[in-house]
Amino acid sequence: MVQKIRKLVIPVAGIGTRFLPATKASPKEMLPIVDKPIIQYLVEGAVASGIEEIILVTGHTKRAIEDHFDRNFELEYILKQRGKEDLLKEVKKLSKMAKFIFVRQGPPKGNGHAVLCAEPVVDDESFAAMYGDDVIYSEPPILKQLMDVYEEFGHSVLNCIRTKKEEDANKFGFVKGPVVRDNIYRVEEVIEKPGPDKVPSDIASIGAFILTPRIFSILKDLEPGKGGEIWLPDAINKLAHEEPVYACVVENSKYYNCGDKLEYIKANIDFALAREEFRDGLIKHIRDLEILK
Repeated sequence: MVQKIRKLVIPVAGIGTRFLPATKASPKEMLPIVDKPIIQYLVEGAVASGIEEIILVTGHTKRAIEDHFDRNFELEYILKQRGKEDLLKEVKKLSKMAKFIFVRQGPPKGNGHAVLCAEPVVDDESFAAMYGDDVIYSEPPILKQLMDVYEEFGHSVLNCIRTKKEEDANKFGFVKGPVVRDNIYRVEEVIEKPGPDKVPSDIASIGAFILTPRIFSILKDLEPGKGGEIWLPDAINKLAHEEPVYACVVENSKYYNCGDKLEYIKANIDFALAREEFRDGLIKHIRDLEILK
């Protein structure tokens, strides 16, 4: 029987250049989707999947993330005095959702290096990892689906979607490897941004992983790749040559790369439309826009 996945690593040390000037003084992961920051959606989905510890790999500009998942006694007192019990409950639950651990990355050396920084906390356990600006809505939650596959096979699992969009060939890494069953594939290689003429399949790896602890020793020995940085996909390819790695095409999922401005706007619209208190007003506003007439 494989060990339960208890820990999630989320690299959040990036400086968010694509969202400047909004991210000059505020982390991109704290940008709101409707009324909750991006990072909170990731944490809520992880906790719903059974994750107990959230390890956030941060930088010196990311203090707001730490504060968000900490208690704010002054705010709680004011909300209580004003009788705003619903808001008080929402604020207080943040620090209780999971055990939060914050690790500083130091110099930004790539997403692989960020994951490696979490090794002392993860120790010798298999663990989950997600990128801090990728919001993946699914039912059941994305990590739960990946954890189910890990429990079946006992090896690393990549979150994937099916796509034949030509523009996606320059956005994602695509999985090369045989089908195992249904939506499960054995990974031989993940080819990053291959371009439309060299896509090996319609299976794109996106934003969430279950990884065995062997990934840490691979990351330590990995030569810097593009931009002189340590990339997690490069380490996963090496891992796939040493032990089985699986790709899972998740069901009922919707992916938003919230590091991209247009995707971030789409996420706000979709999540607002899913909220009863905003839906009718937003639909009316969209219909009333002059650009649609």
